Amino acid sequence: MTATLTPQEAPERPAHRDGNVLRWLGAYTASTIGDNLYYMALAWAAARTGSASQTGLVLAVGAIPRALLLLGGGVLADRFGPRRVVVVSDTVRCLVILGLAGALLLTSPTVWMLLVVALVFGAADALFLPAVGALPPRITSAGQLARVQGMRGLATRTATVVGAPLGGVAVALGGPVLGFAVAGVLFALSLPLLLAVRMRPLPVADTAGTAPPGTAWRELVDGLRHIRRHPLLRPLMLVVAVSELGFVGPLNLGLILLSEERGWGASGMGWIVAAFGIGAGASALLLAVRGRVPRAGLTMCLTVLIGAVAIAALAYAPSVPLAAGVALLVGLFAGLGGALCGALIQTAADPAYLGRVTSVSTLFTHALSPLSYPVTGAAVALWGTGPVFVASASLCAAGAVMGLLPRALRHAELPR
Repeated sequence: MTATLTPQEAPERPAHRDGNVLRWLGAYTASTIGDNLYYMALAWAAARTGSASQTGLVLAVGAIPRALLLLGGGVLADRFGPRRVVVVSDTVRCLVILGLAGALLLTSPTVWMLLVVALVFGAADALFLPAVGALPPRITSAGQLARVQGMRGLATRTATVVGAPLGGVAVALGGPVLGFAVAGVLFALSLPLLLAVRMRPLPVADTAGTAPPGTAWRELVDGLRHIRRHPLLRPLMLVVAVSELGFVGPLNLGLILLSEERGWGASGMGWIVAAFGIGAGASALLLAVRGRVPRAGLTMCLTVLIGAVAIAALAYAPSVPLAAGVALLVGLFAGLGGALCGALIQTAADPAYLGRVTSVSTLFTHALSPLSYPVTGAAVALWGTGPVFVASASLCAAGAVMGLLPRALRHAELPR
């Protein structure tokens, strides 16, 4: 039976002192660290088993079910409740990864075995991502959602910092078997925390106007219609879609190519990536501590715009220290803009539609934006890093400008 909180019982304490939020945050952190370990172990096992092209195939194939099923995952989150979907998807990931670790104790890995695991894991991710994004409004008050977004950002950065070395140590000591086993244990640790999270019931006003349950396609269309008709969600999704396309290419593949072009090497790129992470972590900490930023819609668009200018400047930094300083600014401003965007989406969306709304924003950030990688690589080969970074920054800035035009987004505020 799902534990719920009535409005009279709901804690009004700050999110960082709310045990319910902290249980969710602990589960999310453990699961995210497990993600990092899984991908490192998968990459190592694929590299030791197949050719370079087969390794790339294993790492890329999980994105296919994630992209195809992500919107359906949002429908399931709204129909069955986000916590239930998160628990089921995390359980599947746990069993699959622990099963793979057990199988590798008995036999050597094959490319086909790793491909199947990557496909199943990608399908479980398609359920997990929209559901975990739809949980915060069901576990805390609207006034704490910005703080929760900051705490989630800190958890994500912590998982990246902890997960990479932990995965490296696990693989170095016990090979992919130990890496997969530790990842599976972390997924298992998140489950009791998730089960202990108490859920708020949806307000009557938010459930009365929704369409009755029908086919999955009907519910998906209903969710897309909710976004299209909403004066704030519509421009927010446009900002996410356009700015992410301009942001992801330079900050992932483009940075690798820039480091090679300048002769900075892997160590130089590592310092730049670390500086970006510090900036993003600082923006998350700021939001977690303050809990609310005035004029959130305007601030979001302006910080994304400043981050876009910094992306363009990154390609022309003459040294690693200067590039790291610019990357810190990118992380600080783009990270704050992204966190504010997430908080605005969660406070603006009708809670009954939040799984579907989250699945659409996640589709842009996790599924469609990586499609810019091959375009970025081909463009750098033709014109070099400078023009490509400027073009990508212009696209990112265009997304911010699109957000400044509608009055509803420009004057949007987070709840007090």
